[in-house]
Amino acid sequence: MKPKYQVLIDDIKSKILAGEYDIGERIPTETGLQEIYSVSRQTVRKAILELSNEGFLKSEKGSGTYVSNQYQSKSSGKSTNKSIGVITTYISDYIFPSIIRGIEGRLNEENYSLLLASTNNDVEQERKALEMMLSFGVDGLIVEPTKSNLYNPNIAYYLSFKEQDVPFTMINAYYEELEVPFFCLDDVKSSYLATSELISKGHTQIGLISKSDDLQGKYRMKGYIKALGEAKLRFQPEHVLSFDTETKLDLYTNLKKFLTENRDELTAIVCYNDEVGLEVVNVCNQLGISIPDELSIIGQDNSYIARNANIKLTTLTHPQEQMGREAADWVIKKLQGNKDLPNETYYQPELIEGVTVKKLN
Repeated sequence: MKPKYQVLIDDIKSKILAGEYDIGERIPTETGLQEIYSVSRQTVRKAILELSNEGFLKSEKGSGTYVSNQYQSKSSGKSTNKSIGVITTYISDYIFPSIIRGIEGRLNEENYSLLLASTNNDVEQERKALEMMLSFGVDGLIVEPTKSNLYNPNIAYYLSFKEQDVPFTMINAYYEELEVPFFCLDDVKSSYLATSELISKGHTQIGLISKSDDLQGKYRMKGYIKALGEAKLRFQPEHVLSFDTETKLDLYTNLKKFLTENRDELTAIVCYNDEVGLEVVNVCNQLGISIPDELSIIGQDNSYIARNANIKLTTLTHPQEQMGREAADWVIKKLQGNKDLPNETYYQPELIEGVTVKKLN
């Protein structure tokens, strides 16, 4: 359990970084803080002293305590080397090492340093990462949004970056509440191509495994529905299995139930990504469902796990390293004063044939 003065420090710091307290604004008096946080005067003084030492506050005798922005110069020191913050949902999993490699390669060419954080697709961890970036005083920021299909309680932090003229861009998805430049795969097209490929092979009973809390999942479902509609095939809700970050832990169990219930109907499945596609393969092996003879499967993202799997998964391309590199290039050019930069960049996916799709007679 945190000591009371640390709770006070963290909360005041969060309010400053989120813009709830403006630079130069006087914070409540010691007595006021005692009442707000139900702590002693000694606890309040200890917290104010620590925040003043870190450059978040400055006390003026006889006048009060005010919000300071000295923390930015304290953290950046005297180095002229610019730093770019990178926040992704994950670092070492799936396609993220390739994306980060692309970012790092471009930043190294211009002698920019990289400050890296991950959120595990958790908004509280995203808040901490954003506070760290603001405290450090990064010159630019590249973010992969957390739970991008849901309301995000950290919007105020992004607005703080905008107010401070710190350029930032988003990758893989974006927050629809914000007007922010982004670099994304055309996720609608990706799932559309996957579904169309199965339809062209004679499949009419096609399932979908979709992720509900990320924008990619929303758009990939849209592509699936679009392809079914164009082929005059009925969308059937019972053929869709949806999961989110939390229920992903139960995906194996839920897939087993889903595939068992739909075994006599479905002949093919479009998967949210390669990771899910390979989990479907795994469950099918357990249930004795032959791939592709009984069930065709398409993943998405052309990830290294698909390329190194025991079975060559049919999948769709994802730019990965190129996306990282071009996002970093955008931030660098913005810092160099270039105003003629794209607000949105979509990469077009292409089908990569594997052995997990069968043509029906």
